[in-house]
Amino acid sequence: MTATLSGNKGEWSEPYVLLKLLADGEIYLGDGRMNKIESLILPIINIIREEQRYGYSDDKQRIVFALDNISQTVSIADFKKNAEILLAEIKCRSRKKGNATFTILDVESFLRQIGCTRLSTKSSSKSDIHIVVRDIRSGISPTLGFSIKSELGSKPTLLNASGATNFVYEVLNCNTQLATMINSLMNNKGRRDIRTRMQAIADAGCTLKFRSVDSRIFSNNLILIDSMLPEILAEMLSQYYAGSAVTTEDLAKQVCELNPNGYDYSDKHHFYEYKIKRLLCEAALGMRPAEVWHGQYDATGGYLVVKQDGEIVCYHLYSRNQFEDYLFMNTKFDTPSSSRHHFGDIYEKDNTFFFKLNLQIRFL
Repeated sequence: MTATLSGNKGEWSEPYVLLKLLADGEIYLGDGRMNKIESLILPIINIIREEQRYGYSDDKQRIVFALDNISQTVSIADFKKNAEILLAEIKCRSRKKGNATFTILDVESFLRQIGCTRLSTKSSSKSDIHIVVRDIRSGISPTLGFSIKSELGSKPTLLNASGATNFVYEVLNCNTQLATMINSLMNNKGRRDIRTRMQAIADAGCTLKFRSVDSRIFSNNLILIDSMLPEILAEMLSQYYAGSAVTTEDLAKQVCELNPNGYDYSDKHHFYEYKIKRLLCEAALGMRPAEVWHGQYDATGGYLVVKQDGEIVCYHLYSRNQFEDYLFMNTKFDTPSSSRHHFGDIYEKDNTFFFKLNLQIRFL
């Protein structure tokens, strides 16, 4: 017996994108604030999801695909109707707390009819779906790979926390007694209170001086993107955990004002913003902290973003500036588990005191 399709809001968003885009027949590029750019529309020729390819009949009224090598057609009206049902169900679940899985039997029947037997694609690639579009500007029809990000579900991470994303700081002017006191500071749930500990370090007249990224691989990945990225991120992390700002955009502004790298602003270059955007883009397109990164993008990557109203906008290397603006304006730094990733305690090594902070970047 075939198992019933079940998934959370984010997982159900993947077939929603398939149905919605096939029904619309076109996709808009988005600006940094997820608004459609009305002048930048990409007509859709085909959509490929896993091994299934969907196209349009000559009269543009039906979707054409094959099941078991037999050609099938289904009206676009049916795709539109099921996309609307699916969106309504996801929105209904979005009003409830949690990220529980659920089934939608009516829509499942239609999905199986069109050869869609899984909610999420199973692939080592970051691309959930591929779309053949007609680029009106250039006249070519490239196949573009996209990862799907849904505003309807839980906010996904852009750069996941791990032991590799720990940044190591030397604690200047520290002593054993002070380290013991600071390490005793916990929140009301009995967990390390990183922000309070950061304040205690400052109140005691101590200073954090960045020394290294814990992982050599992640450090070299960052240096490959820009030689000063480890230092820039270290400053952003210390500002974040000190409570100065949360969003990537605000943290970048703070670092720009502090100018820890001593850049020459006389010609108004946006040094920090440019370098941070490059990091975000590389992370979006395949760079992972624990894996050696050679700068080879995963497919011809980009994002399809499902907005809260169900509309979809796309970001792609095809329009890199809009893609980078979207990542820059719609992400924040986040605090992962300090016990799991082993950070937030002052420790002594070779008569020197150190403190680790962990980097995780999540969508707003």
